[in-house]
Amino acid sequence: MTASLPSSVDVAIIGAGAAGLGAARTLENSGLSVIVLEARDRIGGRAHTIMAAPGIPFDLGCEWLHSADKNDFVDIAKQLGFKVDKNRPPWREQTYDAVFSKAQRQEFFAAMDAFYDRAEEAAENDDDAPAATCLEPGNPWNPMIDAVSTYINGFELKDVSLHDMDSYEDTEVNWRLPDGYGTLIAAYGAPCPVALNTEVTVIDHSGARVKIETSRGTVSAAKVVICVPTNLLANENIRFHPPLPEKVEAAAGLPLGADNKVMLALDDAEKWPADVGLRGSSIATGIGSFHLRPSGRPCIAGFFGGTFAREMEDAGEGALAAQSIEEIVKLLGSDIRSKLTPLAESRWCHDRFAQGAYSAAKPGHAESRAVLAAPVNGRLFFAGEATSPNFFSTAHGARESGERAAKEVMASAKR
Repeated sequence: MTASLPSSVDVAIIGAGAAGLGAARTLENSGLSVIVLEARDRIGGRAHTIMAAPGIPFDLGCEWLHSADKNDFVDIAKQLGFKVDKNRPPWREQTYDAVFSKAQRQEFFAAMDAFYDRAEEAAENDDDAPAATCLEPGNPWNPMIDAVSTYINGFELKDVSLHDMDSYEDTEVNWRLPDGYGTLIAAYGAPCPVALNTEVTVIDHSGARVKIETSRGTVSAAKVVICVPTNLLANENIRFHPPLPEKVEAAAGLPLGADNKVMLALDDAEKWPADVGLRGSSIATGIGSFHLRPSGRPCIAGFFGGTFAREMEDAGEGALAAQSIEEIVKLLGSDIRSKLTPLAESRWCHDRFAQGAYSAAKPGHAESRAVLAAPVNGRLFFAGEATSPNFFSTAHGARESGERAAKEVMASAKR
């Protein structure tokens, strides 16, 4: 990395998340001069691992190697010497029986699978309806099916495009990185030339070269790869001159939902089983999903999505932990209350450089991903998880989009 800001480069990459780092790594041997401009004081973007306590790494952002059999970060992890945990996640089979019986689980998952079957069939229609239209009227499990949408999409089903949901590719192979996904992505990006604490405000593409106005001065570039969360473009925290209304509109059609995580230390952890899933004691959309002793560690991780997660975040720091403790007490009994200590929680909607978790297309806006991804005049190129056609909302989808944009840059440079 470099702290210096060059006045002129061949390629400027805006954003040092998985997409920007993927673009930079792809351009390494291209012969083009490259700088990555990052507003934060670290690389990784929405991938960020902290040590919540000694021996307890905590991914504030992405955590799972989704579609691991097609996820490039699996090979990258092996190359960089990171351990990959291939044990199945506790999302279905291992939910704690005391509060969500096996019979209830089977009934719930049957209802959810039937919903996805209807959604897949309905997605063949030209009309891009809200995904909620595929819920079976009156099904008692609808609130919890909606809760799963908030975990997956960051939004309730009424706000999710049916076509977009159907486009997502999930091989249902999900692995973990015991040392943290954020740690892996930081290691992957370590060789990249990154100017940290460099906030971009204007991309001026009116002249022969693109001028990028930043908090540390102006950078001139022949080509620019824009790898920032959609909300920053939709809200015009980064502006284009001349304006690019089609890009702003596309970004607005792909808003970032709300998903937040909490980590609680667990005393006397050996009394509890490891790697067990916990799901709400009541059928509701506004509930958390919990992971008891992930990777055998003395803690409980919680996950909240959608409107409820946003409300908890707006309530202030500590609200997510307090809510989690109340829900866990209902699940495991009052004796556990004194064993739980809040360690850390994420607050992505209030993060000014993210403004949310990951993208989901609004109903009628499934085509916005392709619109956002399209280059402009062979000089402006776009990447990020929101531009991935099938792996959006994932770190590997973001990295692949950065690689795609970098290849577009190299192809245009040869013309």
